[in-house]
Amino acid sequence: MRILGIDPGTINMGYGVVEAGNDLRAIDFGTVSVASQNVIERRLCDLYDGLTKIITMSSPDEVAIEHQFLGKNARTAFAIGAAKTVAILASVKQGLPIFYYTPTQVKRHVTSYGHSDKLQVQKMVKVQLCLNDVPESYDASDALAVAICHIGCSRFERWVSERN
Repeated sequence: MRILGIDPGTINMGYGVVEAGNDLRAIDFGTVSVASQNVIERRLCDLYDGLTKIITMSSPDEVAIEHQFLGKNARTAFAIGAAKTVAILASVKQGLPIFYYTPTQVKRHVTSYGHSDKLQVQKMVKVQLCLNDVPESYDASDALAVAICHIGCSRFERWVSERN
């Protein structure tokens, strides 16, 4: 199973592709970055194009997106919602199933503590994926964490359904 994790943002959108076999393996990760001086409509189009390329190149089976309920303010919440919509659209256009996880769910799954800071998440992602270094950006490590969370949750759901 190959999962694309996405950490939505309107200037930097983190992505991480994780292969789940006996072990977890990072296939690709990074940040789709767009020019902050561009109007929001142009940034969203550029994010869509970048994410579509990543989906095409990495061929994920499923997509997991970080889903925030609240933002620091209304403007931030709106922007994150727009970026999340771009991620949803790019995924749906490729026929991929989408799953959503809150930041607390992701942190709890990856670090065993739902209020971990970004550095703790980054370090645990490095350990769980056996990376030589931590990912350069928090956006990329958060996206990898979303993918790891989805893999763990889907494995658990399959285990439960097999028991019933």
